[in-house]
Amino acid sequence: MLPSKRLSDAAEPEVDDGGAGDAKRPKLGEPESASNGDQNGARPPPPQEIDEDLHSRQLAVYGRETMRRLFASDVLVSGLNGLGAEIAKNLALAGVKSVTIHDVKNVEMWDLSGNFFLSEDDVGKNRAVACVAKLQDLNNAVLISALTEELRTEHLSKFQAVVFTDIGLDKAYEFDDYCRSHQPPISFIKSEVCGLFGSVFCDFGPKFTVLDVDGEDPHTGIIASITNDNPALVSCVDDERLEFQDGDLVVFSEVHGMTELNDGKPRKVKDARPFSFSIEEDTSNFGIYIKGGIVTQVKEPKVLCFKALRDAMKDPGDFLLSDFSKFDRPPVLHLAFEALDRFKKDYGRFPAAGCEQDAQSFLKIAAAINEGLADRKLDTIDEKLFRQFASGSHAVLNPMAAMFGGIVGQEVVKACSGKFHPLYQFFYFDSVESLPTYPLEPQDLKPSNSRYDAQVSIFGSKLQKKLEEANTFVVGSGALGCEFLKNLALMGVSCSSKGKLTITDDDIIEKSNLSRQFLFRDWNIGQAKSTVAATAASAINPSLHIDALQNRACPDTENVFHDTFWEGLDVVVNALDNVNARMYMDMRCLYFQKPLLESGTLGAKCNTQMVIPHLTENYGASRDPPEKQAPMCTVHSFPHNIDHCLTWARSEFEGLLEKTPNEVNSFLSNPAQYAAAMRKAGDAQARELLERVSECLDKERCNTFDDCISWARLKYVLSSAYVCYILLLINLFNFCLVLYWILSCGVIFLDHSTS
Repeated sequence: MLPSKRLSDAAEPEVDDGGAGDAKRPKLGEPESASNGDQNGARPPPPQEIDEDLHSRQLAVYGRETMRRLFASDVLVSGLNGLGAEIAKNLALAGVKSVTIHDVKNVEMWDLSGNFFLSEDDVGKNRAVACVAKLQDLNNAVLISALTEELRTEHLSKFQAVVFTDIGLDKAYEFDDYCRSHQPPISFIKSEVCGLFGSVFCDFGPKFTVLDVDGEDPHTGIIASITNDNPALVSCVDDERLEFQDGDLVVFSEVHGMTELNDGKPRKVKDARPFSFSIEEDTSNFGIYIKGGIVTQVKEPKVLCFKALRDAMKDPGDFLLSDFSKFDRPPVLHLAFEALDRFKKDYGRFPAAGCEQDAQSFLKIAAAINEGLADRKLDTIDEKLFRQFASGSHAVLNPMAAMFGGIVGQEVVKACSGKFHPLYQFFYFDSVESLPTYPLEPQDLKPSNSRYDAQVSIFGSKLQKKLEEANTFVVGSGALGCEFLKNLALMGVSCSSKGKLTITDDDIIEKSNLSRQFLFRDWNIGQAKSTVAATAASAINPSLHIDALQNRACPDTENVFHDTFWEGLDVVVNALDNVNARMYMDMRCLYFQKPLLESGTLGAKCNTQMVIPHLTENYGASRDPPEKQAPMCTVHSFPHNIDHCLTWARSEFEGLLEKTPNEVNSFLSNPAQYAAAMRKAGDAQARELLERVSECLDKERCNTFDDCISWARLKYVLSSAYVCYILLLINLFNFCLVLYWILSCGVIFLDHSTS
């Protein structure tokens, strides 16, 4: 399920503890528990300090134990094409212990279309050597090294995970077999990007333990009753549906009366319903339930048995679907990638773009492989799709590399930490819909020793010219904004004299940005995001025509982003962190009929929406459902969960420090008019307001600043008993915060004799 529109451009929520499902986490510097230390055969990581200023967003998603495991992991990335560069970048930002980048090939002009670390000055250098220094700049806490000799199995022994992006099947079989037989097993990942097609294969060993399958918080429920029966029926309060499923394990706590259930023993759920469930337990001889109790889901580790690559190629099992409109596509791409490996083995090269002879040879190889598949044999081979695959197979496009770099980087995190369910085992994706609708001639695909040759080999030179002449508006330069700028620069968007890219962001760089906004460095802290991002994007592609602004896109800046500006745009890209700004940009794009790329992320979740005038619905056409609000009678009479506590606290806070002061100010500004309005209202609410005003100006009137402090302290003390009962409010009624609100509302409690 994709997240709602309330997404930021990065994993923004500030969660106190982070990882879901961890009942107890060691404090910084404490060793991890034995239960989580050795389930995948890896040595438990040593205690390690976590820079919370830098990794605050990751901590919110992964948790401390996962971060410590990640910080103790050594990873190999072999093949520094565009995909390898993206994977290495993501791992360096994530903060693994070390990344070793391996490549035996030298930089060609062709590589500049996919690898953002490379420049024209690097042509002729070893690809790994050319990238190592720039990769190290991303995170000085990660050890980056380059390996340039032919890779052998003994090189793999020191790594927890190895990734290959440019390797034949025969060599992959050899390395995968070694990784599986090694003790402890080494996680093996093979990934390829071939034009508009991509693949990932994961093998984490014969028995891999997933400590936390989904990373979500354990589901909980407030108990209303428990029967003395076999099996026992547990009913919960009916203000929120239960998320338990049959087979889940749960534990009980704080149960009064039937205290036998408070033993911490996990019990299995059966007959789960929206507000009740049964447990496999005979409670006939237990005490009689009196009141209270919380039931909490227990998240069990899951053991996965991965197949070896050589076995999985013959029997891939179920594929992970990437597009529900292409149910039959994964087996086709499985055959296409195997045929490509055979073609490269036979001819020693990739099929040439637009070459009919190579396309025919590729089709014959695919047909021969298909004939030997027995039960998995395809009824027909889609010749058009296979021709498209063969023609663009040599190109590593950066947008595709960025996507698969993110997927593979996340799989490495899963392999090293045991958090989140890994990809099991093949994943295929294609974006043939991105191809031009008009036919492409062979001469339109020929290389010209340009940095865009790989892209031209797929889309043709006509489309490349349009990209270079585009006028683009990017709003926001945070995590997504940095990625967009990098992609646009490598694609050549707005890179001719007729094109222009405008980026705006009114924010400045903070330390916590550095773990995900990769265009920034520690020496940029305090500088404007848009300016630094624009400079970094220009370094990736010096031909980029970019203008950096520090204006917020809103009604107040329509003198900057005026009608003439909007009318000259070809496309708008949002990289925003709030819904209001998104709604405003959507409204402007709708008015000026401009295509909009909208996206957002939240932890490990994301969504993307492409808005095309007269073709798709706009962003504002659909809204998230309203957030659930607790009934006020429940909030004031029986606040039994954290949402009720927060709602009650906000209500009391606003009443004390906003509503009452406003009423007093209204009375003091015009007593006669205020009294007349209250007489006209003549209801209970008017009487209550008058009582508050009278109490504030009579019994609680403050004549000096010291009186204000005393008033705030007394309110705090009187509230503390209730606060302790419903949790969290002690923070909301913090003394300093109360004083801040008193001052910010205007010192209405001081002597008003001069009014």
